[in-house]
Amino acid sequence: MSSINPMMDSTYSKPKDSREWLSGSDILLRALLEEGVECVFGYPGGAVLYIYDAMHGNPDFRHMLARHEQGAIHAADGYARSTGRTGVVMATSGPGAANLVTGIATAYMDSVPLVVITGNVASDLIGTDSFQEVDIVGISQPITKHSFFVRKASDLARIVREAFYIAGTGRKGPVLIDIPKDVSAEKAVYERPDKVYVPGYSDALEASGQPDEERLDELISAIQQSERPLLLAGAGVIHAEASEELRAFVDGTGIPVTTTLLGLGAIPAEHDLWLGMPGMHGTYAANQALIHCDLLISVGARFDDRVTMRLDGFAPKAKIAHIDIDSAEIGKLVSVAIPIKGDARQTLERLNQKLPRAVQRKLPWIEQLQKLKSDYRLRYKPSESELKPQYVIEMISRTTAGEAIVTTDVGQHQMWTAQYYRFRRPRSLITSGGLGTMGFGFPSAIGAQIGNPDRIVVSVNGDGGMQMCAQELAICAIHNIPVKIAVINNGTLGMIRQWQELIYEGRYSHIDLSGSPDFVKLAEAYGVKGLRASSPAEAEQVWQEALATPGPVLIDFIVSPEELVYPMVPQGQGLQDIKLGPDIGGEAHE
Repeated sequence: MSSINPMMDSTYSKPKDSREWLSGSDILLRALLEEGVECVFGYPGGAVLYIYDAMHGNPDFRHMLARHEQGAIHAADGYARSTGRTGVVMATSGPGAANLVTGIATAYMDSVPLVVITGNVASDLIGTDSFQEVDIVGISQPITKHSFFVRKASDLARIVREAFYIAGTGRKGPVLIDIPKDVSAEKAVYERPDKVYVPGYSDALEASGQPDEERLDELISAIQQSERPLLLAGAGVIHAEASEELRAFVDGTGIPVTTTLLGLGAIPAEHDLWLGMPGMHGTYAANQALIHCDLLISVGARFDDRVTMRLDGFAPKAKIAHIDIDSAEIGKLVSVAIPIKGDARQTLERLNQKLPRAVQRKLPWIEQLQKLKSDYRLRYKPSESELKPQYVIEMISRTTAGEAIVTTDVGQHQMWTAQYYRFRRPRSLITSGGLGTMGFGFPSAIGAQIGNPDRIVVSVNGDGGMQMCAQELAICAIHNIPVKIAVINNGTLGMIRQWQELIYEGRYSHIDLSGSPDFVKLAEAYGVKGLRASSPAEAEQVWQEALATPGPVLIDFIVSPEELVYPMVPQGQGLQDIKLGPDIGGEAHE
């Protein structure tokens, strides 16, 4: 006796009632639209063909076809970081899903809200090693905030709403929805819940935002008693939309502030109390402030090893207050005297309300740090004939007034961008911090431009990372996405070469990128305008031409492989072991 299956039995007829019956695919698309999704980045395959068929002829649904799944998820990531909204990516089962893993890990490490939708083989084939089957839920479990395996089409609307809720609240992160092919075809009633409640998570979330008042009073008392206070602001400030509150706190207290790589833009670079970025390639003033402060207030930073370097040399004189939405980060790496679990914006708002109006600025401390900031400015030796990578970043910063969205890949150019671009706004630096993912920079710029059509988006890449996702040039050409793509071309894997020069006694092993394509011709092959510069005068000319071009432009900036990123604290050493570089005694270039 056979069971009735609506997918197999032609005699089956759906119940005659007033409710709306849709396929799982149509339910998915409608649920995404109701979440306000502007664009889905993806790549089709067999397990998601019902979903892509539902997209056909749907005028409300925008999908951007990448040329590789990794390009798709990095674009969704760039969209999310630059807008503050949840990015969405879609891929098929097996290799399609597996190609998303690096992007999922990138978003997870940097707390970026993504909803990752994967197709899977039909339910009755799960676990049989069928064609293009992988356990993507199992593979991605350590690098997702939560995962859903969809068993019934009737669950899809609820699951989509829960996925967005989880991805975009608390400490944000990627959420996976895995949909078997038969579920995407199955018919069900579309029922979107009015409210979202996830047992355990919702209760914890409700209690997580508001900080403990006693802890805030303890922090205020510590500020009043401190002679050398310092703020360390991280990506959590930007995720919480707390930049205005941070600036009000800095202005109200006169406490100097340093921002991590992912915190750049949380306070304008021109603010007189901003010391720059700390850590391995941080400024001398920022690192000295960490060494000598007696009170360190960390807001939305997780004490990454590239910031702290050797922990036994990090803030050795300081009482540490740590404000973070994730209690697991508080006390994980450093000893915390004042733990404050809470949303960065709500916590800073409350601190600004509670702080006495007559907080005395610690003028000797401020003057000392401002002198260090002036005396030990970032500098390099300019040249009229040779194009320096630092000059390229300074030029981009100057001509965009620090207002562009800048995405980077990973390596020397990433650090030069962090050092020399003068970010004025939050959500303006889009870079892979925690995972350090090569290939991220260019596709993330595509997502950032789609999410911010009225802003200039500049993608700064090395010649190594550019080749990892260069195929996404097709998207820029086809859709006329006006990203300006700067390739800092030194013919080598620059940061690896730097380490091999300084730490491995000049034994250069497998870092030569000879044989790389002519990037101008490569861009033109895809239908993107290509330009090249190898001197400061040429750089100024071609960059102005790029800015005046309404569509996408790739500029190949030829620089020396011998240029190094300074300052630098070698791996395994403390902040006090900072190497300033050979140009520190020369005339500063401003």
